[in-house]
This record gives sequence, C-alpha cells and structure tokens, in this order.
Amino acid sequence: MSEIHLLSNKNTDQDFASLMINDSEVDKKPNGKSIVLAIESSCDETAVAVVQGGSKVLSSEIASQTEMHKIYGGVVPEIASRKHIEVVEGLTSVALQNAGISRNDIDAVAVTFAPGLIGALLVGLNYAKGIALSLNVPLIPVHHIRAHIASNYLVHEGLKPPFIGLVASGGHTLLLAVDDYTEYRVIGSTRDDAAGEAFDKAARALGFGYPGGSVLDKLSSDGSFDAYPLPRAKVDGNPYDMSFSGLKTAIINLIHNSKQKGIEIDIPGLAASICMAVSDTIVPRAVAACKEYNYSKLCVAGGVSANSVLRSELYRQTTEANIELFVPPISLCGDNAAMIGSQAYFEWMSGNIADMGLNAFATLPADYDHQFISK
Repeated sequence: MSEIHLLSNKNTDQDFASLMINDSEVDKKPNGKSIVLAIESSCDETAVAVVQGGSKVLSSEIASQTEMHKIYGGVVPEIASRKHIEVVEGLTSVALQNAGISRNDIDAVAVTFAPGLIGALLVGLNYAKGIALSLNVPLIPVHHIRAHIASNYLVHEGLKPPFIGLVASGGHTLLLAVDDYTEYRVIGSTRDDAAGEAFDKAARALGFGYPGGSVLDKLSSDGSFDAYPLPRAKVDGNPYDMSFSGLKTAIINLIHNSKQKGIEIDIPGLAASICMAVSDTIVPRAVAACKEYNYSKLCVAGGVSANSVLRSELYRQTTEANIELFVPPISLCGDNAAMIGSQAYFEWMSGNIADMGLNAFATLPADYDHQFISK
C-alpha cells in the first residue's frame, strides 16, 4: 500500500527523488573485484556491459540501430528511444549470462546521464534506477565524453592521468585536460558541427547514405589527399576551438556544382581530401595542446578516432613531438557500455553517487561540477 500511496501522491517527484540507496551501500568503496553493470543509451546504440574493477570487461553487448536509421539518412530520436525500450531488458539478461553472473553479484549500476538525445538517455537512466533500487546498490552517473576517454583504460594497462584527451565523434569534438580520473578541463571544442557530422553529410551528398565515416575512410585509401582544396577553419578567441560547418558547406557546394556542370567527381580523391581536412583541423591542435600545457601523453577516443587517416597523422605527429599516444581498438571507438563501466569505477571511487532524483541532460560539459548531481 505504501508504494501505491507514493505513486499517487501529488508530491510524487519530490518523494521519489528522496528515495536513497541504503547508506551503508552508498558509503562502500569499490575495489579491484567490484562488479559494475553499465548501461549506455545516449544515441542509437543500446549497450550493456559488465565490468570488474574498472578495467576487466566480463561482457559487452550492443544492439545497433544503424540499419533502421539508414532509410532516414540519420538518427531519428523518437525511433531510437522506442528501440531502446524494446531491447534494454533482454540485452541486460544476455550481458549477465555472458559474464557468468547473476543480478545479485552486481555491486553497482552505472548509466550514461549526459550528454545525448534526451529521450534515449531517459530510457537507460530510468532502467538503471530500477535495477539499482531493487538491488540496493549505488547508482553511478557517467558522462558520455568522460567514458569515451576511459575506453583507453580498458586496453592500456597502467595508463593514468594526467594527459590530454581528444574526443572526436558524430556529436562531439573537443580537447580536454584530464588531471585525474574525474578531474577534467575543457581546452577547446567545436563551435558548430562535430567532425563526424561533416563525414556523414558529405557521404550523404555523395549518395552513400548513413553513416558515412567508414565509407569515406575506405574510399580514401585509393585517393589523393590533394585532389580537392578544402578549407581548414581557424576561429577567433581560442586557438584550440574548431569549426567544421565551413568544411561541410564547401564539400556539399563542390558536389552540387560538379553535378550541375557535368563534371565527374573523383570520389576516392574527394574522400581522401575530406579525411585529411578533418585530420588537419584536429591533430595539430591536440599536439599543440600537449606542448603548451606540458602533457606528455595524448589519449584519443570516439567514433571518428577509428578513421585511418586521422590515426596515421596522430601517430606521425605525436612521434615527431615525442608525445606518447594512446588510442583504443576500433571495437571501443564507437558507443559501448564497457567504457561506461570503466569510468564508473573512478566516479564511484571519488564518491560521485546519485540518488533516484538523478535527471538526464541533453547537453552538459565534461568538466561539470560534481555537486551538480552527486548526493
């Protein structure tokens, strides 16, 4: 009866937010054997993973929606949210089974709470709340950008901050000073489009559909980087800020003008030129940030970090600058829940635990104040 009364009370939101995990469980610190169930649903991938001690992946499952969104030329938020609802429970069961554990073995539940598509985030967040509350274990809020950086902890044993972090994806492109596992400072970011969006829009204009990054990457291997002169934007106010809207517009105009004039497009050459233009916008800034702020390590993450041209330039320029480079394998570049589980371990260690009042946020800087969401 008490549950029915709570749900029917006019102060439902306030009462629900006051629900806490048992204090003895919240105060318990993680150790190398602590098992975290991690959930990621910030965009169009539903992902669930089981991670032990922040670095050992016991299982990692992903339900991709790519084929579904292809027909629309991009992610449709409402469809993404509905698909998350359909698959998250079953995917969690698969993750637990493949990890060889039961729900009673879970020590904490981690979930992406920002940034991302708000409807998609809310599906994963509310599902995670239910599991944490039912098991009486801590709920750990994880920032999506921080988690991308943490993907490197899963494969590079002994990697520790401080370092410069570069995240390049379909929705984000930014440089961060990572002074500790949960201490971030944004050094520079894109002021408009992300690098991945430029790839997707270019591929769509060429008739390759969505997503476009991997298609252009493959085509670039047969093209010349100098085939087409494309812009590398510089913005006023911060040498580490970036812009990709001009590049995107230049590519689309080039394609349209060529078609109108009946000029055949050198597709491999254009693909190579696009990849190099993106790389020239990102890599020199990342290397320069390491030098100016005196960091000897550069950690790269995000879906665009899978691009072979970007990787090649990163290896070349960091080697010349005597900077140690860390990049995750291709399997960890895109959205996944293993990276959520890794970052969650360090958030938990720092006491960044949430209560049932935790909300999702479409936008939130990676260097947000922990008091903003911690109990």
